[in-house]
Amino acid sequence: MPNHYWLVKQEPTAYPFTQLQADGCTAWTGVRNHQARNNLAAMKVGDRVLYYHSVVGCAVVGLCEVVREAYADPTATDDRWVAVDLAPLQALATPVELSTIKADPALQDIALVRQSRLSVLPLEAKAYQRIIALGSDKSSGQRAIR
Repeated sequence: MPNHYWLVKQEPTAYPFTQLQADGCTAWTGVRNHQARNNLAAMKVGDRVLYYHSVVGCAVVGLCEVVREAYADPTATDDRWVAVDLAPLQALATPVELSTIKADPALQDIALVRQSRLSVLPLEAKAYQRIIALGSDKSSGQRAIR
């Protein structure tokens, strides 16, 4: 089981989850917020990551895992900025929209709701598991990776 759970946000017009699936792995670069950078730096190999489409769609659409821990972001001129490598695990059977997350009493205190501008967010295991449950399509038999 992973040690920690995270959520990363990306505009689907810039880099959709389907592109990550096609690529097989990506360097998560370009983060220029100190708190988000600290969250990237705390990620460990094997940690699970929810992939959230922001601006357009506003929904958790997929699952990833950290495959390389923090290293100097090659897109930055200042070596204090870091990147991690993420690999896709699977798309959610049903995207979990922001409105669904906000309406769920179990998810009221997650950083996505409280700190909506932050692009890399920590999640408690219970919140991660709740979002996975919301995104599982019970009729198809598809089960989300834990």
